[in-house]
Amino acid sequence: MLEMAQKLIARPSRTGEAKPALDCLADILQAEGFSVERPNGDYPQAPAVAVRWLGKKPGKTLQYNGHLDTVHLPFIPPSVEGDLLRGSGSSDMKAGTAAAVEALLALRDADALETGAILLTAHDLHETPWGDGSQLNALIRAGYVGDAVLIPEYLNTVLPIIGRGGLTWKVNIQRPGPPIHEVMRPAEPSVIAAGAELVRRMLALDQDLKRKQDPMAGSESLFIGQIHSGEIYNQYPQLCRLEGTRRWLPGTRHADVELQLRQLIAQAAQATETTMSAEMQLMRDAFLLDRHHPFVATFQNAYQTVSRQSLPIGAKPFCDDGNSFWALANVPAITHGPQAGGAHTLQEWVSINDLVRVAKLYALMALEYC
Repeated sequence: MLEMAQKLIARPSRTGEAKPALDCLADILQAEGFSVERPNGDYPQAPAVAVRWLGKKPGKTLQYNGHLDTVHLPFIPPSVEGDLLRGSGSSDMKAGTAAAVEALLALRDADALETGAILLTAHDLHETPWGDGSQLNALIRAGYVGDAVLIPEYLNTVLPIIGRGGLTWKVNIQRPGPPIHEVMRPAEPSVIAAGAELVRRMLALDQDLKRKQDPMAGSESLFIGQIHSGEIYNQYPQLCRLEGTRRWLPGTRHADVELQLRQLIAQAAQATETTMSAEMQLMRDAFLLDRHHPFVATFQNAYQTVSRQSLPIGAKPFCDDGNSFWALANVPAITHGPQAGGAHTLQEWVSINDLVRVAKLYALMALEYC
């Protein structure tokens, strides 16, 4: 399993460029004797990987799903330091995917799957803003989906039953004239002042959104993360750019979220006599898992067997592929992976010993669920 994870990490695979890692996984599975499918998921630049392993009798299908793309940071090769495996994508989430593959190999080698089937999938286009989840969405529409899904992302302190949806937004604020020295500025509105007005309105909306809360997932929000304008201290700029996120709870529609935000921006543009254009990109829609679903009880029992303790119910702090499975296929998905850290940084790490635990848990889940 460790060797497999190192091989996957050693293939640079920034979002949109994950073909080397996906090809590597396909080669590993083919060498193990599996029949490997390469559906393109509407993204032929990096075809996905899919493998099916059938039990002795028909039954439910448990899906292991992982993404092999990484955020756009300088590549860090794999290395081992004691119990830690480091390198780009080690925590997010190549090592977790290797643990899922290890579970599949163990079940195959032991000829242990009496009933049902396992579907293993891996794909690109996960990380925003470079990806939008569209490859997985296309795979789900094409039928690459089980009756329940396990996702080995780096969340393991709670069993997540709820998660907020999210989108990224960018706003460009412009005035007609070109950039000019501030002592010669024309009688045109200040794009920085217009940006400040938009910020004021957004902060007011954020306060209003806080009234919609969930005890585990928190509140809806509108977040401003970046403001840019001007090239030098005494230039009257032509452009001001703002960027941030909007997150919402189950029960709020993505279409309504985007409409509300576009209306707010249009009203600010009219009030400031500037031109404001907005670009919005869906990360994932909101996520909700019925805590009384049999899949949840099966997971809790398997976790108790492997870890000798129970796992509390909680919220998922980030958007991941489980949101897509719930929104598009109404399929229960549980995110649970190894102890890991440094995701979206140059200091990613994952516990090798905990990868073993995850592989055992995933294998046991297949036996008990299927």
